[in-house]
Amino acid sequence: MLEAEAGLAQVAFVKTRDRAEGVRRALASLGKDAFGGRNVLLKPNFNSAHPTPGSTHNDVLRALIEELRERGARSVTVGDRSGMGATRRVMEQKGVFAMAGELGFQTLVFDELEEEQWVMMQPPDSHWQGGFAFARPILEADAVVQTCCLKTHRFGGHFTMSLKNSVGMVAKQVPGDGHDYMKELHQSPHQRLMIAEINTAYTPALILLDGVDAFANAGPDSGKRVRTEVVLAGTDRVAIDAVGVAVLRHWGTTPEVTTGPIFEQEQIARSVELGLGVDGPEKVRFITGDDESKSYASEIREVLSRG
Repeated sequence: MLEAEAGLAQVAFVKTRDRAEGVRRALASLGKDAFGGRNVLLKPNFNSAHPTPGSTHNDVLRALIEELRERGARSVTVGDRSGMGATRRVMEQKGVFAMAGELGFQTLVFDELEEEQWVMMQPPDSHWQGGFAFARPILEADAVVQTCCLKTHRFGGHFTMSLKNSVGMVAKQVPGDGHDYMKELHQSPHQRLMIAEINTAYTPALILLDGVDAFANAGPDSGKRVRTEVVLAGTDRVAIDAVGVAVLRHWGTTPEVTTGPIFEQEQIARSVELGLGVDGPEKVRFITGDDESKSYASEIREVLSRG
């Protein structure tokens, strides 16, 4: 990628209605990435099989896999755990297995992993009762890439972008262990802090956010659809989510997502405390490649800078 100035997060910002084009342009804006010879674990948003932005669009998945291959990835494995349905069934409904046969990537259904394929994690000062069980294949991958959607979350997350997408890396239940980690998460008053804490388990090599369409309310499976026309890419989860929140605010969204400074949103603030990304809007650097994207980015920059 382009060499970033110290302490700044680069976010590729592409105004587009064409998802595949947006993926290609966003990654080109960041510069050539170092995936040469690396085994890549790609985490999409397959929480359910609902149409985008309820789940990752197949155009995004296809384009991202093709781009990773062009950047030298030795192998790509697409893995996830769904929250609103059985993962294998969701992936079947999305046509992922058929696409894997066509493009030659591997698939991994996290909720079919054996006990030894889960690793217990407990960050310092965690709000998890006894830690959370994290998928070992993610820890063992040479590089982790995730692609997320742009939407609100009516079940307590307030918004679901790159930080919240990491919840699918945590077990609902580990074989032989009766504890329900997702029940603990969704019943906790600290849910948004716990979402941030999950992200201490790994560091992504790349994040791609599809914001061509967004849910401005409700979510994660359905809601008021808004044509937000943006694709974002970068490596800083805090910066990606902060820009995503600014996009939602620009178009009108829920009181929970609108209230207070963006960097005081609990998912973002806790992530900053944990050292997962930049700590303020002035440290987010937009990279644009055309006048339309530059103009749109300046409008979002204004929202981001207002707080």
